[in-house]
Amino acid sequence: MLRNREFRQFAILLSLMAAAAVMLGFAINTAAGILAIASAATFGTAFFAFTKARYKSIARISNQIDLVLHNADHLHIGESEEGELSILQSEITKMTLRIREQNDALKKEKEHLSDSLADIAHQLRTPLTSVNLILSLLENNPDENDRKALMRETEELLVRMDWLITSLLKLSRLDAGIVAFKREQIDVNHLINAALHPLLIPMELHNITLQMDVPKEIKILGDLGWLSEAIENVIKNCMESVGNNGNLDIICEDTALFTQITIHDSGAGFKKEDLPCLFNRFYRGKNASATGYGIGLALCKMIITRQGGTITAKNHLQGGAIFSIRFPK
Repeated sequence: MLRNREFRQFAILLSLMAAAAVMLGFAINTAAGILAIASAATFGTAFFAFTKARYKSIARISNQIDLVLHNADHLHIGESEEGELSILQSEITKMTLRIREQNDALKKEKEHLSDSLADIAHQLRTPLTSVNLILSLLENNPDENDRKALMRETEELLVRMDWLITSLLKLSRLDAGIVAFKREQIDVNHLINAALHPLLIPMELHNITLQMDVPKEIKILGDLGWLSEAIENVIKNCMESVGNNGNLDIICEDTALFTQITIHDSGAGFKKEDLPCLFNRFYRGKNASATGYGIGLALCKMIITRQGGTITAKNHLQGGAIFSIRFPK
């Protein structure tokens, strides 16, 4: 206690006041002096006892905080009857719990980052290994037709790697929160046509029948560029599922509460165990194609949810998969 300058100053002041009271008491008469001494001693003893107990409580809280700073797993601060210390205890407990929650979140984020880096390394290593193998075959293969086929295969692998790296960069930008989405009126017809445009030739090559039921003049709020990319990823996923000679239906519904875009394919649908994980990063389901990376749907969900929408996927009662993208009014 005596290390506290304010306490020392108060103790000196109290001693001076007590001495003055005793001197004044004896100046009046002996009984008054004795009474002054007894009163000063009683008051001083009570004050020191109270202050000592208070400092013990503060020291106990300080020790517990020190334990937390040294990564103790448990914080226990006993209940205090004093108002100020009780408030201090409550605030420190809340602060400690918040720090612990943030620490747990950082640990999980670190583990997630480590897993993601391992997945990225694996995803990139596979096509790189194939490219190296093809290059060695090119070096030792004199046949011109074989060399052209190998070059085409190399080009496809490089295109896939470019898409993978671009998608990963977009995911990282979205994770970091540095993407500023536009908030503008988008015509749903224009949005879907923008998403379909890069896929029309592959649809024709694979003889995929497309049916659309999108009423005119339906509008939503969002970023046309990002949303068209999200819907394109969904449609691309459906095209991979249906293969050749499949069907694809795109339907738009507009209600007083929301606007919904549903995309239904005639493929094999999803395995039951895949449904909870479809939008997880790097997840590849049982029916995933050999060229899939498990990034497209994860990117799609992040784009849509960051703009206030929702996306769900399930198996259609009549077969195939159905994706529902919903934007609230």
